[in-house]
Amino acid sequence: MNLQQHIDKRLFHVIGQQARDMKVDVYAVGGMVRDILLQRSNKDLDFVTVGDGTALAEKCALELKVKKVAIFKNYGTASFHYRGNDVEFVGARKESYKPESRNPDVVPGTLEDDQLRRDFTINAMAISLQKDNWGDLIDPFNGWSDLKRGIIKTPTNPDITFSDDPLRMMRAVRFAAQLNFTIDEDCLKAIERNASRLAIISQERITTELNKIILSKKPSIGFKLLLDTKLLHQFFPEMVQLHGVKKRDGFAHKDNFYHTLEVLDNVAESSPDLWLRWAAILHDIAKPPTQRFEPKVGWTFHGHEDLGARMVPKIFERLKLPLDTSMKFVQKMVQLHLRPIALTKSEISDAALRRLLFDAGDDIDSLMILCKADITSKNELKVKKYLKNYEHVLEKLQAVEEKDRIRNFQPPVSGEVIMKTFGVGPCAHVGKIKNAIKDAILDGLILNDEEQALAFMHKVAAELGLQAAS
Repeated sequence: MNLQQHIDKRLFHVIGQQARDMKVDVYAVGGMVRDILLQRSNKDLDFVTVGDGTALAEKCALELKVKKVAIFKNYGTASFHYRGNDVEFVGARKESYKPESRNPDVVPGTLEDDQLRRDFTINAMAISLQKDNWGDLIDPFNGWSDLKRGIIKTPTNPDITFSDDPLRMMRAVRFAAQLNFTIDEDCLKAIERNASRLAIISQERITTELNKIILSKKPSIGFKLLLDTKLLHQFFPEMVQLHGVKKRDGFAHKDNFYHTLEVLDNVAESSPDLWLRWAAILHDIAKPPTQRFEPKVGWTFHGHEDLGARMVPKIFERLKLPLDTSMKFVQKMVQLHLRPIALTKSEISDAALRRLLFDAGDDIDSLMILCKADITSKNELKVKKYLKNYEHVLEKLQAVEEKDRIRNFQPPVSGEVIMKTFGVGPCAHVGKIKNAIKDAILDGLILNDEEQALAFMHKVAAELGLQAAS
């Protein structure tokens, strides 16, 4: 197969010409070749030369008028940015591994040596940039056939591939999720056999692959594979504990692992936001520790939203996720995820809506996406009813917000005004008055209005024994 029409660009011609001038062979390799065949865009362009990759990178950069080249001597690689692409060069190499490390010992090698060291056959194809066979596909491990069949398999013994670099197991799952491919049966069994080897990989690298799985079109594909291969057990035991169903006295609860995946897929259909997807993953994470059986009632999970919110920072810290506003957002979503659902099951008071708007703030729209995604009953009539009620809640929220301006509101009377009015410094009374004003507005006793808030302030202060300063 010849792919000349896909590589007939200035960048490829410059690289080919500079390699000829240096009297070395050069090839486009890896994910770029895979994505050309899949007709997907790819901004990561990798080139292998049977020679000095860093020297070729510098010559190409000079010809392309690229000013900055990053050179990594320890790895024999060099890269630069060119017209929105990340262009990387490496010399063809052989690799050998020690059991305790994923960092290989590297020696120069042939193109086939370099292809053999790659993770999967679909990533082990190359395109020649030599003049006599320009554009030819070089595919010693039948990667093109596997690509057409939607199969992920290793170029060599999968036990060796995964033991040498255990991160490849996470990558196998990631590609399966991103491309909706099937992992070869021998590879699946090898992943399960080698799952514990993930211990030598840094959590940051594991989480990078995990986030790519979460950001795929249908994340449940990846999570089912992570569970089945025991990879998930190595770094996310809380999610594994969601799996399974307990039965007692004729009562059974749903499998909360698969329910979570349904919610995650539903959110993924509505939002590309990584952190809202994390909220979907963690919304029921505290159900196992809060699970109780009540005779004649069945299984309950009282307080799982509160405990789940408290679990979020610890899980984020262990998984090396950011402990910043992203974590706070996920924590808020977990804490509040039952509130809108509860409103769909009963008559809605404006006070309840105002409190929800106040607590959710600017994240109310994200919360409503999560809550709609959480409606996963197998009973179609029940789902239809909840969705209808959900739309009613949305309409009421919009009406209350337009009327009362509650989202992110600040009480119209500040602590400074209270202290100045009553001649006091910072104290418990000031906090009580502020909270009383806030609650009165949320409960609809007074409007979100300065005049009414000031009058209410004097009433509460009098009850606390405070008098206005003269």
